[in-house]
Amino acid sequence: MALFMDARVPVRFAAPDQPGDQAGPEDALLIEGDAPAPPGHAMARFVLPEKPAHPIGCACCLPRGPVAEALTKLFLARVRGEVAFFRAVVALPASAAGAAAIRAALADDPLVSARFRLA
Repeated sequence: MALFMDARVPVRFAAPDQPGDQAGPEDALLIEGDAPAPPGHAMARFVLPEKPAHPIGCACCLPRGPVAEALTKLFLARVRGEVAFFRAVVALPASAAGAAAIRAALADDPLVSARFRLA
């Protein structure tokens, strides 16, 4: 029986009542908006547009949404050694739409889903 190891970086959602308290020393943060971040963590931020320019699922917008861009920047900073090495990402969405955008990027963006997975 072969054991499969998934090398992708796990992304988990923080509980809404204790967002910053759930990040360990080897965790990075993915934060929606400008919410305060606990010090000492690699992090990326994203902001959802107030009103999308195109319908949801539009081929010109879907692959590189704000969450995908933020996770890509975070991954590249890790690979280049620009931030401390992290083993997981704690997502801190500020809204239901932010949480949905994170899940959509993990499921639908080819680069994000090759590098990250929902924990």
